[in-house]
Amino acid sequence: MRQPLPPTREPAIHDLASRVRRLGPSCGPVRLVAVDGHAGSGKSTFALRLAEALGGAPVLRLDDIACHGELFGWTGRLLNQVIEPLGRGETAHYSPYDWRARRFGPPRALPPAPVIVLEGVGAGRRALRPYLALLLWMDLPREESWTRGRARDGEEQREFWDGWVPAENEHFAGDPSRPFADLLVRGRPEGYELLPGPSGAGGTDPSDHAR
Repeated sequence: MRQPLPPTREPAIHDLASRVRRLGPSCGPVRLVAVDGHAGSGKSTFALRLAEALGGAPVLRLDDIACHGELFGWTGRLLNQVIEPLGRGETAHYSPYDWRARRFGPPRALPPAPVIVLEGVGAGRRALRPYLALLLWMDLPREESWTRGRARDGEEQREFWDGWVPAENEHFAGDPSRPFADLLVRGRPEGYELLPGPSGAGGTDPSDHAR
């Protein structure tokens, strides 16, 4: 279980939280904010800090949606269990995957909050972008990200990483996220730096999003 993070005082994250609050809803009544990037790039930590700055916004981790047999083939499950109910203003129910037991657990409720942070590799994929209010990309090169991820997970997960790397390469080769990012997030010793993303949209025009 992840330990709670201390309250953030990073100006970039508080500025981003203010920006998110000004956006229009993108998925029913929800502003869905995606944090994508290579495995090991720091998505989880950043997403939790952003959620804290947003007053405790829910964070949906794609690690709970994916599974060993479908590292990237989970689009239909996410749409059916989460996106479609939220789009109707209803509480979503999804079954988090247990990576050790290799099975899905009991359903977990996800009410339609004002902002929900979607975090994980592939969060900015083509099928999800119409439902996003903002797409953020953790701008750390893949080799550096993977080195960090391997060090984090240790020898116990070496075999998993041997399978993950080619799967991630294949996913982003066919369905890249970075070219469509509204903002790039770069870690700095003093915190985070937010830069305009390749899309140039900046998440400022909610009329572009499908409902």
